[in-house]
Amino acid sequence: MLVNDSPTRRDMLRRSTLVIAGTLLLGAATLARQTPASAGAVDPALMEDLVAASRILARQGVVDAFGHVSVRHNQDPNRYLIARSLAPALVTASDIVEYDLDSNPVNLDGRGQFSERIIHGEIYKARPDVIAVVHNHSPSVVAFSISSQPLRPVYHMPAFIGAGLKVFDIREAVGITDVLVRDAERGRALVEVLGDEPAVLMRGHGVAIVGDSLPVAVGRSVYLELNARIQSQAIALGGDITYLDPEEARLLMEGGEHRGFLRAWELWKQEVSGQ
Repeated sequence: MLVNDSPTRRDMLRRSTLVIAGTLLLGAATLARQTPASAGAVDPALMEDLVAASRILARQGVVDAFGHVSVRHNQDPNRYLIARSLAPALVTASDIVEYDLDSNPVNLDGRGQFSERIIHGEIYKARPDVIAVVHNHSPSVVAFSISSQPLRPVYHMPAFIGAGLKVFDIREAVGITDVLVRDAERGRALVEVLGDEPAVLMRGHGVAIVGDSLPVAVGRSVYLELNARIQSQAIALGGDITYLDPEEARLLMEGGEHRGFLRAWELWKQEVSGQ
């Protein structure tokens, strides 16, 4: 059998080999760029608190199979930690993934990831004061994201609400979507509405809540749901509602929001410690 080994064929083979090699190198380089370096070992106490935070939010009815909480890495503010895509009540330390602030994973290892992790990364970029972020679909809170009735503080624990919370309507930022914050453009639009506030409602979706610690972010999440529930009950009763005055809310915040949340955090953490 005759074999065609002409110069033209040999040249074509060489070119094909070069193209394949170049493609492989480009793919490897792209992967290297998308896989950031780790910030290093996580403080075991921080890891324990992050797992507890996830389980507390589930136990308190703030999240169900959906929703997530994150915290900045203790060794690098340009990294954050969040669970893989998993129901919050089931999270363990082995489920925690490290991300850079563009929400690229460091150690995904083939595990699923939350599409809305973008919320966390974009908030951490814009808010150096924020140490922890919660995104949830707290049922009583969602009602206020679709109503003209503003969510306002009705008792002392959720004084952080102040004069009320803004609502992020994704249609106004990027048009009609699936309402999920699954890319940087949507994340930046959310952060713009959040501003320097402690939380922002998300129309027909849920809420993003921030804090300067895990206990504060979790405490705000729990008491925001309770406030929304009580406010809805008061509205259903009819008549006038006496909300906290904004000055009362400010004075309560000056008195130390952290103390109350830390007391609750100790209780809540104990309740989930055996799970």
